Amino acid sequence: MKRFARILLNYFVKGLLIVVPLGAAFFLIYWAISTVDKSLNLSDYLWVGKDGKPMYIPGLGIVNVLVIILIAGVLVTNVITDPIKAWFNRWLNRLPLFKFLYSSIKDLTEAFVGEEKKFNEPVLVEVNEFGLKKIGFLVRKDMAKIGLPGEVAVYFPYSYSFAGQVVIISADKVKHINQSAADVMKFVISGGVSGLD
Repeated sequence: MKRFARILLNYFVKGLLIVVPLGAAFFLIYWAISTVDKSLNLSDYLWVGKDGKPMYIPGLGIVNVLVIILIAGVLVTNVITDPIKAWFNRWLNRLPLFKFLYSSIKDLTEAFVGEEKKFNEPVLVEVNEFGLKKIGFLVRKDMAKIGLPGEVAVYFPYSYSFAGQVVIISADKVKHINQSAADVMKFVISGGVSGLD
């Protein structure tokens, strides 16, 4: 009987290791998509059914987001000129809190998907005299502008989060990692359990 219970427990644990990550990933994706869809879905306001009640069309919010992003990309690429960009920047300067939020989010977005990706140089940094090392991404190779020649800026992401911290450290303490940035980021974000296979 004990052997049978042990076998069942073993199967249960193995099933748990498969089902929980899959379920959590699907749940988070579903939650993110449905939240965006519900908040940006205008079908309740635009269409009324034959019974006089608003008609909800699932997925219209996601389509709205994709269309807005596409139109913004076309406008920025083909229509918006330098004088318009300068006017927009002057307008932003009058709203300091909005400017701070906008520029921070814009810089973070560009760091991952922009033309000048920032997190593309994975490095290993020795952080103390006991040999403790941390994995990070080199984001600035020269800190002389703020009076720190020979120093570099390294971003250390936290595990299971997209938050992190920037540390200024001597360039000779930084060693480049010969792996793709995506694999190293996955390794760090997953707490070291995936990404470098």
